[in-house]
Amino acid sequence: MKKKLNTKDFNKFFHNKRVLITGHTGFKGIWLSIILQSFGAKVYGFSLKEPSRIDNLKLFNLDSKINTCYGDIVNKKPFFKYLNKVKPNILFHLAAQPLVKESYVNPYDTFKTNVLGMLNVLEYAKISETLKSIVLITSDKCYKNRELSSGYSENNELGGDDPYSASKAAAEILFSSYNKSFFKKKNIGIATARAGNVIGGGDWCKDRIIPDTIRSIIDKKTLIIRSPNAVRPWQHVLEPLSGYIKLSYYLYNSKNQKFNGSWNFGPNLEKKVTVLNLIRLMIKNLDIKKNITIQRNDKIKETLILRLNCSKAKKQLNWKRLWNTSLSIQKTSEWYKTFLEKKSVLEITKNQIKDYFKGGI
Repeated sequence: MKKKLNTKDFNKFFHNKRVLITGHTGFKGIWLSIILQSFGAKVYGFSLKEPSRIDNLKLFNLDSKINTCYGDIVNKKPFFKYLNKVKPNILFHLAAQPLVKESYVNPYDTFKTNVLGMLNVLEYAKISETLKSIVLITSDKCYKNRELSSGYSENNELGGDDPYSASKAAAEILFSSYNKSFFKKKNIGIATARAGNVIGGGDWCKDRIIPDTIRSIIDKKTLIIRSPNAVRPWQHVLEPLSGYIKLSYYLYNSKNQKFNGSWNFGPNLEKKVTVLNLIRLMIKNLDIKKNITIQRNDKIKETLILRLNCSKAKKQLNWKRLWNTSLSIQKTSEWYKTFLEKKSVLEITKNQIKDYFKGGI
């Protein structure tokens, strides 16, 4: 089992390293950017500019602090041009079409972004002379749905009934092929990371339960939910990010590629927390009154139980969840309350990061 790493370890490791994050303006990407900057990394970002979303770079006052290139990751030439300019040492690939519902509306674009985007990152990894550590983010939905209450482990069958899940399974298969075909003889650490149903501040995606809740508060509308009894592995955004960061550290420093492969990062099998439970706890923490309407959508198939078995990460990385579900919901509520009160979200984000990493991970 690996040792617990603290802030000093990460400050030493990331200091002046060039780290590129695809999808850095998104929910997890913006938190990862702030964490790595706090560790002294030189952070670069490549993201699709989406005018329909809140501009997280401006909201977090990072628009002048992160070297950003806007573009579509499926367009190989401009993506490679930026990578050749940056010459990253470490790469976190988060750019994706992340929504199940959207995948039914635009299945072609979902597969194009999630599979071809992964392919372009892998193609660059083949030729790069500077990259030593790559973490490719996929999803817990890459597993073939068997409604396993015991949780899915990394060697379970991949699959996906909906286009989003299938695209993530396809991306995992693509990675496995490249890892076996091209990276065994190349001095590079590369792995996929699977996590899902992450909560925390700065998530503005449509058709996600907490962003929808916050929008309903702002717009003073009734909140509509589709699957009130669905059980999800709710975890704060800092939980999987700590796993990605720790994984990148060992991928970089390993000489025998023992960390190459796929990794799960999810919460323990706690007491069941349904979608409806989550909403009620959020509303209670925000101290507001809210009307909720349950509107089932039978056209979209939703997994009722979705859990990950994270024994591999616990044993080999000494990674574990630090905040339980109740605390994760509390921290998320605090962030959005700060946002609704128009106070500094960067400050509360940094405070939550400091609180999370204070004892090491």
